[in-house]
Amino acid sequence: MLSFSVKNVTKELLSELPERSRRVLIDRFGLSGKGESRTLDAIGQEYGITRERIRQIENHGLSTVRDSDAYETHAPTLEDLKRALASLGGVLAEETVLRETAKNEADHNHIVFLLTVGHHFDFRREDADFKTRWHIDEQLAEQVEQALTALYESLETNRLTPEDEFLQLFAKHLKQQGVKNRPDDVMTRWLLISKRVGKNPLGEWGRQESPHVRIKNTRDFAYLTLKRHGSPMHFTEVAKGIEKLFGRETHPATTHNELIKDNRFVLVGRGLYALKEWGYEPGVVREVIKGIIEREGPLSREDIIERVKRERYVKDATISVNLQNNMFTRLSDGRYSLAK
Repeated sequence: MLSFSVKNVTKELLSELPERSRRVLIDRFGLSGKGESRTLDAIGQEYGITRERIRQIENHGLSTVRDSDAYETHAPTLEDLKRALASLGGVLAEETVLRETAKNEADHNHIVFLLTVGHHFDFRREDADFKTRWHIDEQLAEQVEQALTALYESLETNRLTPEDEFLQLFAKHLKQQGVKNRPDDVMTRWLLISKRVGKNPLGEWGRQESPHVRIKNTRDFAYLTLKRHGSPMHFTEVAKGIEKLFGRETHPATTHNELIKDNRFVLVGRGLYALKEWGYEPGVVREVIKGIIEREGPLSREDIIERVKRERYVKDATISVNLQNNMFTRLSDGRYSLAK
């Protein structure tokens, strides 16, 4: 939170401008009571001049403000804003600056104006990798962005990492860029600059494009619910888990249908689902038996039962019945093999 009224400061900084320059800056930055910013084209049409001419007026107005007595008067105020950014990490996504420094949403446009007019602050436009951001140290901004790029490239596509481990990994990449020993809250704000890494509702980080991070539908919520539970769940329990963890009401039948459609999930019993990444293989019991024998060779009935029950919640008798399928043959030593 800032120690001054940003609206009062912007009003005083604009007070020495000619009327048209003041109006253009108010419209461009949305500094009126409505808080709506306007495009160069819209303002140009109002004045009957080109958008380029409006841009020139805007730039000249900003330069005039920087050269004004009011700017000199408010130098300590802008230093206060600079100190606030420094305490937050010195390199920040614009949305983070506004969230951390504004008393209310009505102050947002005024803070952006002060950042723009203040000579202490540098702006980087949003691009494919990073959000709109501000910094007070060019070298640090480069180092942070390079570390974020290296962090993203080091991540497996669908891997999720708890926040404390993710921050440790980020710290290693920062250290490689020459940035050492920063508090966790500062590093977390730096992570928010990136458009390529993100955090899911359970606080786990990964690549933004992963369905485990960018949660879009019931299947994704079901995945996170099962992952948090750590063992197979009945689809009715999954539905209840989604509501408990995320406050999202989900009908059990809908959840069941979504689990069936997604190959991340494996049916391992009557209505019971597990994650494929846990080592469970899809298929009915005889297909599970076939896969086990293909991997390990001939096995006794007891060994087959033990291994199948690692992957399926079924009775011993069910496994024994499936061994009678003509897909398998019983050898002279009592072990079972695949039929030729």
